[in-house]
Amino acid sequence: MVQELIIRLTSDKLPAVLHVQTTAIKAIMEFMGERRIPQIMPLLLSPITDPLNHSVFDAEIEYYDQRLQLTKSMTMHKPLILMGKLKAFYCFSPNIRLELKELADTGRHLIEFTQLEMEFKDYNKWKFMEFVEGLVRHVIARVKDECEKELKLLGRELRVPKRRFKKYESSELASRFGPGFEERASEEEEEPFWILDFKREFYDREDKQQRGYYHNYDLVWPEGFGEALSGGEREYEYEEVIRKMKEQGMDLSK
Repeated sequence: MVQELIIRLTSDKLPAVLHVQTTAIKAIMEFMGERRIPQIMPLLLSPITDPLNHSVFDAEIEYYDQRLQLTKSMTMHKPLILMGKLKAFYCFSPNIRLELKELADTGRHLIEFTQLEMEFKDYNKWKFMEFVEGLVRHVIARVKDECEKELKLLGRELRVPKRRFKKYESSELASRFGPGFEERASEEEEEPFWILDFKREFYDREDKQQRGYYHNYDLVWPEGFGEALSGGEREYEYEEVIRKMKEQGMDLSK
């Protein structure tokens, strides 16, 4: 294991990867800045954090009379921040998720990672998806232009999507591919695409006229790279939030 680490640290690929990453982060900040969307600093410790929709070990510490958790994501904090004057914001948020051992080989469950978090007060899913498509195109174009040498070293050729991304209902892909439909669809597609309607978190908005349909979505990379982004419209009516928390057996006293 030590030998493998040394090989990776001394590889020519490491500076190339870091240069691509730096260029992508710079492009994100540029895109947000041009639209006057402010960046906030992330929270690392809080009395609350994302409950997630699967089991993990909670990373907690006791500090005087408080129990504080390391941030799994800022999902619970983001709507609170928008209760003020801000209409939108973004941040690069470090996340700690102490996943169960049986998820070690899935390829999509890390115990530590940093993600781009963003929240918009007045966007429905269609407006947000259009925004994200513009962001993705901008970042890919900038990396392609500025990292030609690094991409060649890494054996990657980037294509900038030139049209709106395809949209699929989750039920459509489940019928077509069966279990693991997101991964199967990712392997078949050649450009990023959206999957709509997952029954996932208690705070995702359910359609009142079509019960069981949720206004959430995943953005999925092509070529088998899988999920890029997961999000949805927020449930904003108190009674609906409580109903869905009870349905999931959540402890309302916390």
